This record gives sequence, C-alpha cells and structure tokens, in this order.
Amino acid sequence: ISPLIRRNWRMLALGALLLLAVAAPFQLVPFRVFQLTMVMVYAVALIGLNLLIGRAGQISLGHGAFFAVGAYGTAVMMYHWGLAYPLTLPLAAAAAFVIGYAFGVPATRLRGLYLALVTLAIAIFLVPLLKRFESVTGGSMGLTLEKPAPPGWTGLAPDQWLYFLALGGTVLAFLVVHFLLRSRVGRAMHAVRDNETAAEVMGVRPASYKRSAFAWSAMFAGAAGCLYTWPIGFVSPDSFTVNLSITLLAGIVVGGLGSTWGPLLGGLFVMFVPSWSQDINKAAPGVIFGLLIIAVMYVAPTGLAGLAKRTADWFDKTRSIRNLRKG
Repeated sequence: ISPLIRRNWRMLALGALLLLAVAAPFQLVPFRVFQLTMVMVYAVALIGLNLLIGRAGQISLGHGAFFAVGAYGTAVMMYHWGLAYPLTLPLAAAAAFVIGYAFGVPATRLRGLYLALVTLAIAIFLVPLLKRFESVTGGSMGLTLEKPAPPGWTGLAPDQWLYFLALGGTVLAFLVVHFLLRSRVGRAMHAVRDNETAAEVMGVRPASYKRSAFAWSAMFAGAAGCLYTWPIGFVSPDSFTVNLSITLLAGIVVGGLGSTWGPLLGGLFVMFVPSWSQDINKAAPGVIFGLLIIAVMYVAPTGLAGLAKRTADWFDKTRSIRNLRKG
C-alpha cells in the first residue's frame, strides 16, 4: 500500500473512531458509558506517561501522585473555593506542571533504577501526606463533590455529559501531544532519549529537556486527575496509592510505549483487566492480573499497538508478494 493510501486509511480510521465515540453514549447503558469515560480518563494520564518514558526515555513509578495532584486540586477548588468546574481543568493541569517540573530536578542527576526509586518514593509518601491535612483534604474520609450537571440546552443525561467532557479532554490531550512532539521540544526529547552525548554536542541541554518531560507528563496526569474527579464525585487518599502508579505503568507498557495509540489501548487495559481478574478469581486477582500482563508481553513484546502495526505490515508484505507473483 502506498504511503498516500496508508495515510488516507489512517484518517478514515480516525474519523470512524470519532464517530463511534460520539455515538457510543446514546447506544449503551449508563454503566458502560461510565466505564468508557474512565477509559478516556486513564488514556489522558497514559499520554503523559508515554511522553515521559516512550518519547523522552525517562522512568517514573510515581505517575499516580501527579494524577492525585490534579484530582485533589480539583476537589479543593470545587469544595472549598466554590470554583466552577470548567475552570478547574486548566488550573489543575498547571499546578501539576509546576510540581512536575520541580520533581524533575532529580531526573537531571539520576537515571535508571535510582530515578525509579525516587519517583516511587513520591507515590509512597503522598497517601499519608493527604491524610495529615484533614482540614483541606478531608483526611481518610476524603471529599464528596457535586458532579457537573449537563446544561439544559444539551438534552443530555448526566452520564452522557460527563462522557463528552472526558471525550473532549482526551481529544485535546492527543492534539497537544501531537503538536508538542513535532515541535523543537519534542525533537530535543527524542535526541536526549537516543543519545545524550550526541544531543549535547548538537546544542541540546539534556537537563533542561528532562525536566520539561517530567513537567509535561505531570500536566497530562493532573488533567486526567481533574477529569477523574468530575464523574466520580469523590476523592480519597486510598484511591491514589502506589498501586495506581504501577497499574498505569503496566497500562502504557501493554498498550505500547512510544506509539500513538498506546495510551488508548492502555486505558482499556487499566479499566477492564483488573475487574476481569477479580471476576476470574476473587481470591487472587493480582495473580491473574500479573499472568495476563506476562501473556500480553509474550505475544506482543512491543505492546498491543506494536502488535497491530506488525499485523498491518504483514498484510502489506503478503499483498506485495502476491502482486509480484502475479506480475
């Protein structure tokens, strides 16, 4: 298939996916609509993790902490300040960006296992920190919020409105990362990931772009935390334990590191696989979850997105061989 036809098919596939996404909340029951809403929320968080690990070559085991920053930031702004919910999204994302930039400082000096341990520590101390400031965070009991209500002119049910808010946030996140990766910042991140020494010789400052990668990654996680708070209507420290960070990391690895569709496939994995594991074996869902990850990695070492690409390339190769034989 020629590059032109391949590009057109990609646009057609993207258009078909968007049409299905728009039609889905009108065809499904509210519970399924809620599940798809959460898939998109996790996809936004995984976009940031994919940017950090897959594109910039850094590692993080504390991505759930920045997710919590966005979620609790939104809850505090709505519960204590009475701020309108549309304003909380940019503010939560901005707060996570600033905090991510600050925590990105260790990334300029550490790498590999040492960097992973530092980010893991962030996720570990977050939960007791949230419980300590009870007057602001609600302590162990958390904060209960009023979910955003749909405007009367839309004619949408509450679950449908929340779905479209998440869909809009997901589309916006994909557009932002698309243009970011094609900018000077994105090219510099790729250069640092591939070879720091060569990048520095070319005038790229690795320390600066490592911090930027953490900041942008945290921003997407903060935005996802905000989108999470709207449909859930509740935040609690126990919702943002280190297990969340590990699950997000597993999601992006299974979805496909460095791929465009990896975050969306990873969002499906994060949302549905843990619940399926619970249904299969209520006594040891973690064992089933781990075995499923191992199975996926065995079948698709580059993730589900990589498996789809390899399948498409195989069809292209098969078709080319048939055409040569006919010729």
